[in-house]
Amino acid sequence: MQITFLGTSSGVPTRSRNVSSLALRLTERGEIWLFDCGEGTQHQLLRSDLKVGRIRRIFITHMHGDHVFGLMGLLASIGLAGNPDRLDLYGPPQLEDYLHACTRYSHTHLSYPIRVHKHRPGLLFEDEDYRVTCERLDHRVTAYGYAVEEKERPGRFDVEKAKSLGIPPGPVYGRLKRGDRVMLADGRKIDGKHLCGPPQPGRKVVYCTDTIYCDNAVKLSRDADVLVHEATFSHLDASMAEQRLHSTSTMAAQVALAAGVKQLLMTHFSPRYAPGNDIQLEDLLAEARAIFPNTDLAYDFMTYDVPKVRDNVAATA
Repeated sequence: MQITFLGTSSGVPTRSRNVSSLALRLTERGEIWLFDCGEGTQHQLLRSDLKVGRIRRIFITHMHGDHVFGLMGLLASIGLAGNPDRLDLYGPPQLEDYLHACTRYSHTHLSYPIRVHKHRPGLLFEDEDYRVTCERLDHRVTAYGYAVEEKERPGRFDVEKAKSLGIPPGPVYGRLKRGDRVMLADGRKIDGKHLCGPPQPGRKVVYCTDTIYCDNAVKLSRDADVLVHEATFSHLDASMAEQRLHSTSTMAAQVALAAGVKQLLMTHFSPRYAPGNDIQLEDLLAEARAIFPNTDLAYDFMTYDVPKVRDNVAATA
């Protein structure tokens, strides 16, 4: 699992930060899941090493333009890049109406099927490897946060031990690695669990924006390996954050602390904290770290590899 930030500004783009979008690359299956799609997202994708044709799911938190204005153009480009079997979209009830209006008035024909799933609290998607849940956040319009949880994986398969037992290589190894009980050609019954190490715990990534501090953000983020949380304002501008129902740096840190997360990555910064201004993003970082030390500032094209073991891994450009 690898996170790539495609836009980390709030409201409007700046010279160095585009509006909201985040890509979660599921390296084990070669898929990309996109979270929000502000204007210019497909240009950001072109500047990254991410392949548009790998996008399989798009999750929209809410219908404000800085989170959704890039969606229709991206959907059209995905069709030109090679038709996927299907693309699944998740978002508020208005998302489907928005897409219908865009296709109607722009005369855009999508050459592949799209299925729109409407938000509902709790379980939103599940397959054999992943589970996605969502909870309603506290913003001026209906907004949801998402948690992506990787399911527990079988432990490491001991090939040498299997060979020492005279088990011939082949498809049977795959069944044993899954922990199945297998009967060999000579009549022996082998329990795969005895040939595998301890199960490997799955990882959890949470995305919360836009919202002021709320209990549902804490609930969703519980024990996450990585929490990506908006920090639109400095603590010094808390009154503005409360008026606009956005988070300060300290609110993001308080969510991380209360939820017991491993790493906090802050995003969705107001352009008012540009270099040279009285308050800068380094000040927001210091405010957050005073509450939750394991905090970093996200920036466009920053990537973060979600660690398979419970330790800290630095972000890389």
